[in-house]
Amino acid sequence: MIVVFGSLNADFVFECEHAPEEGVTTRADAFRLEAGGKGANQAAAAARDGAEVAMVGAVGRDGMAERLLSALVEAGVDVGAIARVEVSTGCASIVVERSGANRIVVAGGANDAARAEMIPETLLARASHLVLQMECPTEEVVAAIARARAAGVRVVLNLAPARPLPVEALKACDVLVVNETEAAALAERLDCDGDAPALRMALGIDVIRTLGADGLEAVFGETIHRLPAREIVAVDTAAAGDCFVGVFVAARDRGADVATALERATAASALACATRGCQSSLPSRAATDAFLAR
Repeated sequence: MIVVFGSLNADFVFECEHAPEEGVTTRADAFRLEAGGKGANQAAAAARDGAEVAMVGAVGRDGMAERLLSALVEAGVDVGAIARVEVSTGCASIVVERSGANRIVVAGGANDAARAEMIPETLLARASHLVLQMECPTEEVVAAIARARAAGVRVVLNLAPARPLPVEALKACDVLVVNETEAAALAERLDCDGDAPALRMALGIDVIRTLGADGLEAVFGETIHRLPAREIVAVDTAAAGDCFVGVFVAARDRGADVATALERATAASALACATRGCQSSLPSRAATDAFLAR
């Protein structure tokens, strides 16, 4: 099974032709309120791809929390380890342009109260992977990495959004997933090039660098993988990266080799881009199977 420690956000999504420039007010073409948060998105993506998934994090005691928990349950995620705290549920403002590009601002809220000690030992004892992102407090991400290592659980860290994490904590992970912006920020800290092979050399762990429309590059051990992006008309890229992480880990949890897992995750993230929404855009296992069979 997979344990995800991370964020849950209520996403306030505004669709418009172009995101506003400084000092400019833009009228949205449409608005929707959705379940999101990088942690919750990745948990839902893995569950929809057929994995057994437990989510660990924190929400408030407000109406938004009920919406987020219901969405995860509908996706098949175990929400028993999600804490209720006396802080507003996290939220995000997402502006989606007609091209599919997006701009996101996040307010942590209850996510800032998430603690690594909330991860039950019973879940770690059963888990193959612990999946982490950077929308919870940095010190708690570090503590969660340490707990997983002590329990013999593989750690997959999506360093998103790009925030400094102690190098020793990075080196304690098994797989690092970054996009181009996150890779560049990390490379500046490590004083190395920002491609996957250079990051792999600097950290000594496996690295996946996603490249948007240009696909991805990854280094696992001594093997370099390069995959093109799937051709698809993108209408909303908001959850594509989270979809990739969740589906990649789900495939690995089932025993798929790295190349197969990367191909599957690339296909699923393309499908997510073709549908408007965050968690609502995440494909089922059957949908990804059908897309791969084409």
